[in-house]
Amino acid sequence: MSRIEVPMPQMGESIAEGTVSRWLKDVGDQVERDEPILEISTDKVDAEIPAPSAGSLVEIVVGEGETVEVGTIVAYIDPDGSAPTAAAVPAEAEPPAPPAPPPPAAPSAPPPDVSVVAPKAPPAADGAEEAACTTTSAERLRARSTPVVRRIAAEAGVDISRVAGTGHQGRVTKQDILAFIESGAAEAPPAEEVGAEPAVAELAAAAEPAPVAETARAAVGQPGRGPDRRTVPPAEPTADDLWERYAREVEHPAFPVREGDRVETMDKVRRLTAEHMVLSKRIHTHVHSIVEIDFTAVDRMRRLNKARWAERGARVSYTAFVAWACSRILRDFPSVNGVISGNNVIYRGAVNLGMAVDLNPGLIVPVIHSADDLSLVGMARKIIDLATRAKSRQLSPGEVQGATFTITNPGVLGTIVGMPIIPKGTSAILGTGSIDKRVAVVTDPDTGDDYMAIRKRSFFSLGYDHRLVDGADTARFLSRLKDLLEDFPEDA
Repeated sequence: MSRIEVPMPQMGESIAEGTVSRWLKDVGDQVERDEPILEISTDKVDAEIPAPSAGSLVEIVVGEGETVEVGTIVAYIDPDGSAPTAAAVPAEAEPPAPPAPPPPAAPSAPPPDVSVVAPKAPPAADGAEEAACTTTSAERLRARSTPVVRRIAAEAGVDISRVAGTGHQGRVTKQDILAFIESGAAEAPPAEEVGAEPAVAELAAAAEPAPVAETARAAVGQPGRGPDRRTVPPAEPTADDLWERYAREVEHPAFPVREGDRVETMDKVRRLTAEHMVLSKRIHTHVHSIVEIDFTAVDRMRRLNKARWAERGARVSYTAFVAWACSRILRDFPSVNGVISGNNVIYRGAVNLGMAVDLNPGLIVPVIHSADDLSLVGMARKIIDLATRAKSRQLSPGEVQGATFTITNPGVLGTIVGMPIIPKGTSAILGTGSIDKRVAVVTDPDTGDDYMAIRKRSFFSLGYDHRLVDGADTARFLSRLKDLLEDFPEDA
């Protein structure tokens, strides 16, 4: 039977994993091509995933609530519509009986070298991987962790059943295993292993054990392995390892709970958003510059064209004016539209605007690709379309990735000025403050006389990565943006 694989899709450039929120189809159901079959959740988007082919859903590999890496197969579809041959969700199936134990070894035979952690085989679809590991359903469920968690546990020599899981139905998450290892609990053997051989204790006490492949190689054909039971110490972590962990991993400090407090576990969106914000602040050298912009010209243009735009079914907001203006000047500032990648600088060939949308609670940033090709009305329509579908969770994966510059508008909720964090993979973000009536000193263009007037004005802040964007470039960018908005072209 030929089967079509359904992988966990890539939902963003910085997204490495996703969670199956809900299956919309059951094993045996007929599906049409592009028909939604499951919902997934990441820190960027909640989305329905369509079937890559018409046929019958013959196997569900990843159950609801499980988090897996991008590219992991979550289901199979038979395009010929054959009957299913596998159980529905592995998490709901009882594993087969454990295999019979091997006969005891002869007393003279040396015991196996338990200080070597061998890599685990890929999990079997029928749940046989956990068959001999646990006896209770709770323990079997907890052992069903993601490939990332199992790899970390294998490298650290940790039995996952010893780790308290905080994930769906007690599953062990990446944060759980990392916290367990860093707390030192992994170094203490469980009660039944108190009398274990010194080799086991030495391995458990290693702060940073060598990768599985290196550990296995050390046990074959090298001195210190065999009957004399001497343990080869794991490799020490290098500076590159430490930097890689610093750039990828986040651990939040814990604080005491006081009387009257309410404690809730962070949901996936909040947890991953928190991690990305911490990582962004670690990597990008944040600097902010602020400018005040007069919206009198924009406001006059909106009043004059409101009826004409309404006839065309368009509603042009202040944000549309800002996005259009940014799209027209970003190509003249390649560093603002670029990003540092390793020791290189990537100057993006397209202008793709990320537009932050408040989901209350939560935040998502859909992307307007090739924004500099749109007219003002086209920009307004695109913003409304993306925001509407973002709030109803109907965005496709391609609509939440590829941003080269981001605009966030806390001013719509009354914020005067904000200092936003730069999204990973970009070098700048524009924060727009509230547009309020203020008394300002203006100059008469005919006489040159100054006078006081009431004008609609707003503060804009540009957060930029000072590794790539210089303060002078930022000043020139904001000056150009100010000039364009204060003298907005009629033919936009």
